Amino acid sequence: MRTTGGNTKPTDRADVQAAGKEPPVLLLKDQKAWERWLSRNHDKSTGVWLRLAKKGSDIQSLTHAEAHDDFGDDLLRLVFISCHPVLSTEAQVALTLRLLGGLTTGEIARAFVVPERTIAQRIVRAKRTLTEAHVPFEVPRGAELAARLSSVLEVIYLIFNEGYSATSGDDWIRPALCEDALRLGRILAECVPKEPEVHGLVALMEIQASRSRARVGPTGEPILLLDQNRAQWDQLLIGRGLAALERAGQLGGALGPYAMQAAIAACHARALTPDDTDWPRIVALYGTLAQLAPSPIVELNRAAAVAMAFGPQAGLDMVDSLTSEPSLKTYHLLPSVRGDLLIKLGRFREARAEFETAAALTRNSRERNLFRERAQACAANLGLSETR
Repeated sequence: MRTTGGNTKPTDRADVQAAGKEPPVLLLKDQKAWERWLSRNHDKSTGVWLRLAKKGSDIQSLTHAEAHDDFGDDLLRLVFISCHPVLSTEAQVALTLRLLGGLTTGEIARAFVVPERTIAQRIVRAKRTLTEAHVPFEVPRGAELAARLSSVLEVIYLIFNEGYSATSGDDWIRPALCEDALRLGRILAECVPKEPEVHGLVALMEIQASRSRARVGPTGEPILLLDQNRAQWDQLLIGRGLAALERAGQLGGALGPYAMQAAIAACHARALTPDDTDWPRIVALYGTLAQLAPSPIVELNRAAAVAMAFGPQAGLDMVDSLTSEPSLKTYHLLPSVRGDLLIKLGRFREARAEFETAAALTRNSRERNLFRERAQACAANLGLSETR
């Protein structure tokens, strides 16, 4: 069931599914039919799924069961069209959810906490851009396939991440977005079964999604990893994720960035308690990930793992080396991680300031409340330490 902003009323799509029905599948026969669709507005109150038609009229509506045959090839074309490099990332995300997720513009807008008009404009501009660029109905080949597939995976993971850790709004997580991304990833893995990074991404999303129930408290408050009740982790999703990670490894070659992140997530999934976590291995995996996909955020995560493996001062030294990084200037998790390490070192005054900074930087209200509570806890500990 999709919910938004604490409202438990299901959306149109959930209502349709609860009634035992599916949104219609819009079939497109050829390039001309696709171009005609681009010039129209098919944003109905319920979601619309699109695919190419191999026979029959150029535009048809069928049930999912009737349209199942040859679905993979057709969906793969739409995946690459939705994530075409002529579109901005924001447009790719909106079009992917619209075409492949069956979401209405209203549902997409609520999921990303932006006005519905903004999403509608992104989709209209995306249609116009695709039309003007004469984007063909085909799956890219050779070197272009690898480059374009990377873009597709990035869009799917961006959707997942917005659901897993919402960047704004009143909800800490938005499970429906995670489910949308997972479904797209699973289908993509069936369409291109020999691409290890596709399986790596699916593995990462499955394992991360397994913790969803444990990440939120009774009133919607965030629960951090080490404080979670691991009995609430979904073992079915963990099993799927580990199997997908194994498939990625069996396809040969070194693991890519998504599979490497999945391997890190697997270390947590296999640990029955926080103390069972193999932190030195996680540090090593982050080191490999930093070589594959270097970024300050990877280094920040590695610093947090170093702190768990070798002590808070070792982690803090790494974090301090990142404070001058321009790309992390407004990244709220930098002061959050630093504050956590300062607490472990008993430096409550500095930690309090870091959590106050983190609270000011985040756009998610649940996360802001968490940081404020941690700042208040630091103030309380500071008062106790000064009276001793």
